Amino acid sequence: MTPLDVLLWVAFPYAAAAVFIVGHVWRYRYDKFGWTTRSSQVYENRLLRIGSPAFHLGILFVLVGHLVGLLVPAEWLEAIGISHEMYHIGATVLGTAAAVLTIVGLTILIYRRRMTGPVFLATTRMDKTMYVFLGATIAFGTAATVLYQVFGAGYEYRGTVGPWTRSLIVFQPQPELMTTVPLAFQLHVITATALFALWPFTRLVHVFSAPVGYFFRPYIVYRSRDEGRASQPARRGWEPMAPPEHRQRSRARR
Repeated sequence: MTPLDVLLWVAFPYAAAAVFIVGHVWRYRYDKFGWTTRSSQVYENRLLRIGSPAFHLGILFVLVGHLVGLLVPAEWLEAIGISHEMYHIGATVLGTAAAVLTIVGLTILIYRRRMTGPVFLATTRMDKTMYVFLGATIAFGTAATVLYQVFGAGYEYRGTVGPWTRSLIVFQPQPELMTTVPLAFQLHVITATALFALWPFTRLVHVFSAPVGYFFRPYIVYRSRDEGRASQPARRGWEPMAPPEHRQRSRARR
């Protein structure tokens, strides 16, 4: 194991995690008005209506698959009846479908952002940087899945990348586990780690502002302004306008 391995698989992940946590705290305290998706729906809605749901749904399934594959030991899944073959087939089929959905959605969003003038003008340098690392992370992850899981003999990343991830969480890093990992998986991990370091300074912070409380908030009570039902009498405002025939009769009398 070389010093570069320690740098890539110990120092870099911990530094990215520190920036991720401290950066979000700083951003929330000092840039609350910038804590937003910077929505551009007002400029263009047709492509956004297709690309945004596709990307968000796909990336959600990708995230769930990564959490299960990296944080849940294979022994635990086998204990509840999910064998290695079942997991491999499910991860390959569902992972490929999620990757395709994510790539299609992201492609539409990037095309929209580049080809729609007002949206492109509203794109910041940090937005462009974020798209580069997000696209690279998805591309390397998809390449690893296609090369090794779909067309290859399969690679058991739950025996290397998974334990390495868990070793970092419990502060007992095992960088030697990553030295034999195929290059595509290594690049996927490196770009994902860099993306986490950039996360607090991009529009991705809106992930932590999802309106989950909407499902648990109390009902909103509406009270009628009808004088017969309202708890307080309605304030007197402008006099109601008389119907046209009444106004004509009034003028005729004059």
